[in-house]
Amino acid sequence: MSLQTINDLLKKHKLVEGMLNNQPMPRRKLITALVQKQHMVELRSLLGRLSAIEIGQILHALDLEDANLVWQQVEESRQDDVLWELSDSLREDLVGDREPHCGVGQMSAFELVEGRLAKVAITCRHDLYAIKPIWIDLLAPSKAQRLLIGQHYGLELPDPLDLTDLEASARFYVEDQHEIHIHSDFLLDREGKSRSVPVAFILRGEMLFSVRSEELPVFRLQRLRARTQPGFVSDCKDMLLDLYGAEAEYSADALENIYEQLEIVSKKVLSQDISDEEAADILTDIAEEEDLNGRIRRNMLDTQRAVSFLIRRKLLNTTQLEDAQQILRDIESLNSHTAFLFDKINFLMDATVGFININQNKVIKIFSVASVAMLPPTLIASIYGMNFENMPELQWMLGYPFALGLMTVSVLLPFIFFKRKGWLR
Repeated sequence: MSLQTINDLLKKHKLVEGMLNNQPMPRRKLITALVQKQHMVELRSLLGRLSAIEIGQILHALDLEDANLVWQQVEESRQDDVLWELSDSLREDLVGDREPHCGVGQMSAFELVEGRLAKVAITCRHDLYAIKPIWIDLLAPSKAQRLLIGQHYGLELPDPLDLTDLEASARFYVEDQHEIHIHSDFLLDREGKSRSVPVAFILRGEMLFSVRSEELPVFRLQRLRARTQPGFVSDCKDMLLDLYGAEAEYSADALENIYEQLEIVSKKVLSQDISDEEAADILTDIAEEEDLNGRIRRNMLDTQRAVSFLIRRKLLNTTQLEDAQQILRDIESLNSHTAFLFDKINFLMDATVGFININQNKVIKIFSVASVAMLPPTLIASIYGMNFENMPELQWMLGYPFALGLMTVSVLLPFIFFKRKGWLR
């Protein structure tokens, strides 16, 4: 329907131009400008309601002259998105050598040069023609960037923000063209902001593709090692296993930090006096460490599943298989540490809550003692509040001071008794 509407607009535009050729020159220019403006406004309005894919399909369906006219009415802010939907030949006819802008994300290719990993920044399609990478890494890629890499290598790259499934069938699977898809979570440990970042890996032939939304310390570490140490990686599977091994190392360092933080918390909890405000701060610190510990445990289980999947698929050679088994042993060791830390965290949590209860009991005890101490003077006041006629103290000049003194003594005696018993501490 949109294509038909655009064709009708273009036909009317050409028809009016033909009719105006018979008009006198001054009048013809004025009318032509007005009619063209009206038609182009309608065309721009229609294009603004269409998606980039629909505009691309319409441009392919038109002849080159009409496609040029329609292209000129596409908003500049949308032109890059539309260019990705066009074939190379039509794109060259419309804009020449112009490459569509890829967005703000980073695309990096890594190839082996004399045993070391060499990085090649990718800014356009032409950068891919002269390299033979073993790893292509996409950091916070736009849709255009994912399309650029996917179209060049014939695969579909996922959006990293959509990688949230927990089912094994959605995280580890094989496509028809023997593409190995693995979706894993990597730890990003920042003070007060620790979180898991999903990463999509695709193994196809001798290339590894990775798609992620944030920079990760593990990736920086592995790039540095592979760039400075000859023979550190030999192929894409080595690269993938080394990333998982570095994730285990990074998680181990994070666990050591948890031990250190809990040691500081333990000293506070086991001190003589803890106020309610201090106890609240301690509970906050414990909750943060518990969250980080749980996140590490979940990521390690996820890594364990990913490495086990690679082993089951029989994709690894003998050396890589040994490396994978070592990673699994490291993960088992880390899981033992996380279990111990959960127990320690629960103990500190219970101890802190216990101190809060003790502080509350102290307050309640003071109110209880005050209530008991005020019972005798209340009794005395109640007795002398009786309006019986035969009460000897009623006519006594010192009766009022005597009653007040008696009430004071009745308050002091319980406090002295409680203090000697140590109940006021």
